This record gives sequence, structure tokens and C-alpha cells, in this order.
Amino acid sequence: MKTSLTKTFVQTFLGSAPVWYKQVILGFLILNPILMFTAGPFIAGWALIAEFIFTLAMALKCYPLPAGGLLAIEAVFLGMTSPETIYHEANKNFEVILLLIFMVAGIYFMKDFLQFTFTRILVRIRSKKMIALLFCLAGAFLSAFLDALTVTAVIMAVAFGFYNVYHRYVSGHSATDSHDLNNDDAVQEIKRAELLEFRGFLRNLMMHGAVGTALGGVCTLVGEPQNLLVGGEMGWHFVPFFLHAMPVTMPVLVVGLLTCLAVEQFHLFGYGFQLPGNIRSFLLETAVQLEEKQGDAGKVKLIIQACAGIWLVVALALHLAAVGLIGLSVIILLTSLTGVVEESRLGHAFEEALPFTALLVVFFSIVAVIHSQQLFAPIIGFVLSLKGQSQLVAYYIANGILSSISDNVFVATVYISETKMHFVHVLDAIPGIGMTGQALMDKLTDAHVARADVLATLPQAVAAQVGPIMHHFDKLAVAINTGTNIPSVATPNGQAAFLFLLTSALAPVIRLSYGRMVMLALPYTITMSLTGLAAVYYLL
Repeated sequence: MKTSLTKTFVQTFLGSAPVWYKQVILGFLILNPILMFTAGPFIAGWALIAEFIFTLAMALKCYPLPAGGLLAIEAVFLGMTSPETIYHEANKNFEVILLLIFMVAGIYFMKDFLQFTFTRILVRIRSKKMIALLFCLAGAFLSAFLDALTVTAVIMAVAFGFYNVYHRYVSGHSATDSHDLNNDDAVQEIKRAELLEFRGFLRNLMMHGAVGTALGGVCTLVGEPQNLLVGGEMGWHFVPFFLHAMPVTMPVLVVGLLTCLAVEQFHLFGYGFQLPGNIRSFLLETAVQLEEKQGDAGKVKLIIQACAGIWLVVALALHLAAVGLIGLSVIILLTSLTGVVEESRLGHAFEEALPFTALLVVFFSIVAVIHSQQLFAPIIGFVLSLKGQSQLVAYYIANGILSSISDNVFVATVYISETKMHFVHVLDAIPGIGMTGQALMDKLTDAHVARADVLATLPQAVAAQVGPIMHHFDKLAVAINTGTNIPSVATPNGQAAFLFLLTSALAPVIRLSYGRMVMLALPYTITMSLTGLAAVYYLL
């Protein structure tokens, strides 16, 4: 009986994750108390960070929330941090939580319009280089204002829909037949070469679109969750964030788009697949039939969604409300005007974001441990001991490397909060500020008060010291933001959109493996990372 129960527990613990992964997590849970009471909280804290990064790196084996959450709960019981500190971290970043809950759900109701846009690009334009460039550009523009995961999901939906229709056609199956898209046995022999070319073509477009979401996502306050974290700590709204980051993000955008053209032109790193003419004609007919089937109701829905998109861009640019509340307004407008009034239909919109929202709060738990045990103090101290541009470069490289192997939201959260704490201490050391360093920092990073107005209230000699200090802090914040966003395209671990694509139903049918994705991302990783590095050094 005991043996049976033990066996059942082993099977249910972390579900379908590999046995070795379960053993490693159990090993971590046993090791941490031993380290805590023998080596002390500092060593145990660093072990916890390494273990948590491991769960992020192994996201394809098991979503990080269950395993990472167990480690976080254990850390609280061991006294590495407290529930109050975790709540403080989550409360401080409440705007990011609102963004994930409401903005992602809001964009869900705009999927028809986005899918219409990408479908038009795919079937109406003949030049592969132009299609690739437009997919990359559209992904960048949309991700600057919308959620990168949703934009990626839309691109994938277009590709999966067309692949499904064509694969059924060449396999001799109708739309109602049961069909395995991974099985090519029924594909007509003369169509096999075309099908392989079509798969390669879709792989290329998916990667161009996914990289595009990273190119656009780094540019704006809402492009990526960590942008809002950094912007919130600095007191930057939509336009100030864009202007501060622009010296780095614009050169990277240009080089990214040139890389897109170059790899297609010279057929490098697995790019250069073409869409066979027969398939293009077939897809065009399919697209026309789908548009005709939608009728007037479909056209009205597209117009309403386009208007909601315009409202979204204007509201974000003018900062009419917190980002999450703007997302909520989009949900209300689109559901009321397009007739989505059943709770079951509304619920699907929130499924995509809530697991990651829960994971984000677990991030904050690990950040709370880092703060409580001052784990990053030696590293931050070393990097900040560097002077001038070398310090900015060190920040960019450190954030880039860590973001490539773990999660960029986690890395940005740690670095921006620890760096801000350092600058609070710097302000504390200035004589004559008339308040604590924390109080002055709160005023200087208040989004509703101009920094110049705050400096004007300080004694002239004090303001002359505080101004340059905060200007340098601004530069470090940009280095953190760009460092976590740009080099992280190297692996699926660093970019949520890449991981989303890799774990989707589309990846196996177009033969997109982890290794192939890393290879396809490599030219972008090299050119964008080096451009970002040069821009941080010479233009910030």
C-alpha cells in the first residue's frame, strides 16, 4: 500500500515533468535548509537564485511557477524573507500586474483585426524579402503598443491556419476529417518538395515576426513587462520612456531590419525559403473565401477593432490613465460593441496572462530574498565602482548575459531595484538635502512632478550635486532596460514570445526545434547586441 502511494505521489508531483527534473527540485528543497543552517543565509540565498534560474532555463520541461513557487515558499519558511516584504514588492509593481491582467486580455479581443493585417501581408505580396520585412516591422510596431505574446499568437494563428488548410489539401483530407499535421505519409509525392519549402518559409516568417516583437517591445513603456517595471521606478510615462531609450533602441531597430533583409538576400542561417507559386495561389483563394464568409458583420467587427487600436495608441501616448486601466477600457469597448457578453467567452481572454502574472509575483518573492539578504550588494558595488561609460557597458553586458539564460523580467526587477537602492544611499550621503535620501528619491522619480521643479526646491549647491547623479541613474536605467531586452533574443529562455512560439502547436508541424530557433536567432543576436552595446557606449 505504501509503495503504491509513494509511486502515485512521484507520478503526480510536478506532473509530466521528467523524473530527473523532479529529483533535482526535491534535491534543492532538501539542500536549502542544510545550507541555511550550516553556511548561512547569504550562501543559501545565492543557491536559491541559482535554483530559480534553473527552473526558468528548464521552462520547456516544466512551467516555472510550480517548482519556482515551492522554492519561494520554502525561502519564506526558512526566514530568508517575510510575507510582508513580498507583499511590498508586489504592491510596488501593481501597475505591471494590472498590465498583464487587463492589457493582454484587451488585445485578445483585437485578434481578428491583427490576423486580417498579417493575412493580407502574407498572401498579397509576392517578394519574400518584403514579406519578411513587413512581418518584422508589423511585429515591432504592434509590440510597441500591444502585448508581444498576443502579437506572436496572432502571427502563429495565421501560419497555423494556412498550413492546416494546405496540409489537408495535399493529403487528400477535407476540413472535417480527423488529421495529423505532423504526419506526411498521406502527402502526394509530387507535393512533398513544395511542402518542405512551405515549412521553411513559415519558419522564417515566424522568427522574423518574433524578433520584430523584441525590436518594438524594447522601445516603449508597454512593450515588455520589464519596461513598465523600469519606467515605474524612474517615474517615466510613455513619451519620456521612449525619449530616454531612443539613443539605443532606434539604432538597434534599424540594424535589426537590415539584418532581416540581409539573411533573406544571402540565404544565411537557415533563411531564404520561398513560398511556392502553387501554394500562394491556393492560400490567396482560401483568404478570399474566408473574407467573403465573414460578411458585413465581420467588416463591422474589423472597423470597431481598428478604432479601439487607435484609442489604445492615443491613450498610451497621452498617458490618460494607468496602462492596465487603458487595457480594461479596451476590453469594455470591444466586448460591448462586438457583442461578447457571455462570461465563458470573456474568460478565455484572461487565460493567457494569468499564469505569467502568478509567476511574476514569485519573481518578486525571490527579489524580496535578494533585498532582505543584500545578495547583490557586492556585484552592484563592483559595477558601480567602474566609472563613466565603462559602467554603462558593464550593466548592459551583465543584464544581457543573465537575460539570455533566465528571464529578462526577473533580471530587470533585481537590477533596477538594487541600483535604485544604491542611489538612495548616495543621496543620503549629500549634506544639506533637508530630508532622507529615500524621500528625495521618491520626489525625483514621481511621475506627476517634473524633476526640474524638485531640484529647484533644493539649495543650489545641493541641486548641483543631485542633478548629475540622477542623470547618470537615468542612463543606467536605459542600460538595464536595453540589456534585458536586446541580447535576450539569443535563446527562447530570454524572450517570452520565443518560448511561446517554441511550446506552441505550430512549432512541431513546421519543424521548429530549440536548436533551430537558436540558430535562426543567431544573426539577430549578434547584430542587435553589438549595435546596442555600441549605442550604450557612444550615444548614452
